[in-house]
Amino acid sequence: MKTNRKLLIAGAAVLAVAAGGVGVAKAVGGGDGDERATGPAADRAAAAALESTGGGKVLEIERADEGRQGYEVEVRKTDGGTVEVHVTPDGKVAGAEADDDKGGEDGGKDDD
Repeated sequence: MKTNRKLLIAGAAVLAVAAGGVGVAKAVGGGDGDERATGPAADRAAAAALESTGGGKVLEIERADEGRQGYEVEVRKTDGGTVEVHVTPDGKVAGAEADDDKGGEDGGKDDD
C-alpha cells in the first residue's frame, strides 16, 4: 500500500512540474512573434503606431519577430490601406511597411 501511495505522489509531482513548465513557456512566449500582445506596453505601441499613420484602426498587435524586439502593429489607415508599424520596446516607431498578408480581424480589405 505504501508503494502505491509513493507512486501516486511521484506522479502528481511530475504532472505539477510539467504544468508549471507549460505555464512558463506560455508566459515567455516561445519567441515565434505571432502571438497577440496585450497590456500597457502594447497599448503604448498601438498609440505610437496610430500617431505615425495619422490615425486609423489598430487591427492587431504582435510581439516583434525576425530577431527584433518590440511590437508589430497592424493598422488600417483612414484611406483603407493597411500598414505594419514596427515599434521599439520604449514606444518609438522604428519603421513601417505595407502589410500584404490580408490579416487582421476581418481578413483584410474587401475587394468590392
